[in-house]
Amino acid sequence: MSTVTSAARVRSAVTRRRAAATAGLLVLAVAALVFPLVFPSPVVTNYAVYALIFVAVVSAWNMFSGFSGYISLGQAVFFGSGAYAVGIAAKDWHITGTGVFALLPLAAAVGAVIAVPFGLVALRVRRHTFIVVTIAVFFIFQLMAFNLNSFTGGTIGMSAPFLPWSPTTFNDRFYYITLACAVGAVVVAVLIRRSRSGLQLRAIRDDEDRARGLGVRAMRVKLTVFVLSAAITGLVGGVWFLYLTQVLPQSGFDPLFDLSLVLMAFLGGLGTISGPIIGALIIEPGQLYLTIKYTNGYLSEILLGALFLVIVLFVPRGIVPTAGEQLRRLRSRGHPAVPPATAPAQEASDTPAREASR
Repeated sequence: MSTVTSAARVRSAVTRRRAAATAGLLVLAVAALVFPLVFPSPVVTNYAVYALIFVAVVSAWNMFSGFSGYISLGQAVFFGSGAYAVGIAAKDWHITGTGVFALLPLAAAVGAVIAVPFGLVALRVRRHTFIVVTIAVFFIFQLMAFNLNSFTGGTIGMSAPFLPWSPTTFNDRFYYITLACAVGAVVVAVLIRRSRSGLQLRAIRDDEDRARGLGVRAMRVKLTVFVLSAAITGLVGGVWFLYLTQVLPQSGFDPLFDLSLVLMAFLGGLGTISGPIIGALIIEPGQLYLTIKYTNGYLSEILLGALFLVIVLFVPRGIVPTAGEQLRRLRSRGHPAVPPATAPAQEASDTPAREASR
């Protein structure tokens, strides 16, 4: 009788959580859709556009680096390449007006094509060496953008085609475009996490050698998700280029871009879905505010570094995992859970890798 009652309580609690999550998502969707109407100021919508750009990119970054544990500091390679791809194609093919939006799939394809040889080289090494390789590839692409003048314009950069939109609606239009990009990136991240590939990535993150021993084809799954992440980042880079109307080597291939992504993911919670989103919505508007308010261009960088140190020292797991743990403690009223037996605990530790190998 008590077992049946406990099961009913568990089902009831799960139903309530799902209902609360659904209601929360509906509220967020409505708030996102009416945001430009409630805050019509171009300054505010500019903050929102940049925040949504980073929500999309950090979600794409997290679906590989957060799930696999391979921290990439070369995501700007795909972002800048997508921006330059749209600019070069529009210039060479004489595409103007809103027709340039048809080039966004090209930006995604360029990001994916670059990610294949990039991944084949970088993913053959383990995590710490992988970080060094991604940094090296990033600087190669940045130097190429500076020196291949016939393609990239060198230090002058490239200008985007003129969009025949009214200045009063320009930011609002891009708000909904970047909102669609952000929603799409988050949906893909959720699908990856729930898929077999997501389970395999988490098994690789926990213990790659054990995952390989249980049949996980680590290289294939890592490369597949890495390419998908690059494609989304390249597409968003193309949108960013059209919104900013110009790309320069130092802005398209900005080392602070990658550091910002890492900081956003760690602040919210690396490997979670909502964590990087929260991090992007906090850090990017704050960074823009500091850049506009203070003339010292290095102040925001100094504060970003200080914030990263604070996170690593005091909230190493991020906001979302830490908050979830605190909520569980409050619900249990400080009583620790009964530890399971040793054998089931060991069996549970092997479950992700075993499930991933099936």
